[in-house]
Amino acid sequence: MHVDTEPQIAKLLEERKQRKDLPPYSPQTEQHITELLQQFFAKEVPGAAISDVARMGGGASKEQFVFNLTCPNKEPERHVLRMDPLEAITETDRLREYEILNAFQGIVPVPTPLWIDAKPEIFPRPAMIMNFVGGVTKPSNSSVKVSGLGTLLGDPVRGQLKNQFLDILVKIHGFNWRNANLPSFTAPEGDPKQAVRWCFNYWNELLEQDVIVREPVVRVATQWLQDNMPDAEELVLVHADYRTGNYLFNEQEGKITAMLDWELAYIGDYHDDVAWVLMPIFGTVIDGVFRASDLFEREEFILAYETATGRTINRKTLHYYEVLNAWKCYIIVAALGVRTAQSQHNHQDVLLTFLAAAGPMFIDDLCGLLTKGNRS
Repeated sequence: MHVDTEPQIAKLLEERKQRKDLPPYSPQTEQHITELLQQFFAKEVPGAAISDVARMGGGASKEQFVFNLTCPNKEPERHVLRMDPLEAITETDRLREYEILNAFQGIVPVPTPLWIDAKPEIFPRPAMIMNFVGGVTKPSNSSVKVSGLGTLLGDPVRGQLKNQFLDILVKIHGFNWRNANLPSFTAPEGDPKQAVRWCFNYWNELLEQDVIVREPVVRVATQWLQDNMPDAEELVLVHADYRTGNYLFNEQEGKITAMLDWELAYIGDYHDDVAWVLMPIFGTVIDGVFRASDLFEREEFILAYETATGRTINRKTLHYYEVLNAWKCYIIVAALGVRTAQSQHNHQDVLLTFLAAAGPMFIDDLCGLLTKGNRS
């Protein structure tokens, strides 16, 4: 069945259906990855040597390995292999991610994408190789939590990072995507609601593919989202997962070294990123004060964004995207994550099962958003 969404995404969704009944996925071993990298670079960089391959921790979406690449007559350099499992907590395209990272070189701090095996020809699943960027996603003395979920940055880190965090988002939304080399992206310029319609249809199709329980609140939210789609006044490049936990920073210098996880990026409404930043799950509440990504109080962030960009945050549109993002998060943890773990199609079955416990929290968020209306 045709899904009315961005053409490249519609293709991904159809391909995903074909993998649903495949046998369990076997996580790649470091030895096997070493052999695959040797095979890949024998073609790409003859004479190069691979060493010190190690799995990277975390990640409910992609299998990631760090390794040393020693090219002829050069010193070893650290790189990262980012590869799809059979299914994941999101459904995205490595080629789109590769193009986005290339497009933002020199504009905001991002890893440099160096090689892509999108078809794939060498690796068992689509894969990308980029340079390794140093840094941490949370202070070294932080409590043990899933990165980005209620991470407490505290002082002085909060003060060091907040303006950088805002500035990078401003640059992303100011990026001239029309003149960029993004052949795997299509702009939703058919009508003013096409951007949000494409986004909604993408996630609704994923929900329909993987739904576990037909939660009444989710069904109400789905209908509400269909009935209240806002016009996009301006199309920007949306990061779509912009938050603490998705950037690296140098603890000694208090400087952001790389913005990560661009896999969900698309051309759409800037309210989406603003609403995502403001999501309760990614923030902290200390002495009754909520801070988005533990950086900005809610109104402080909205005002700072408006001042820095000259744009106006339409509170009704912002509220729509807050509902959309709570609904989307429920789909991620309670549908995609659970179904993927159940099918054993991922390398992080335990983590996916753990994240499913957040489902009721998003149900509660949806109840509040839908019954209280625009809380701004």
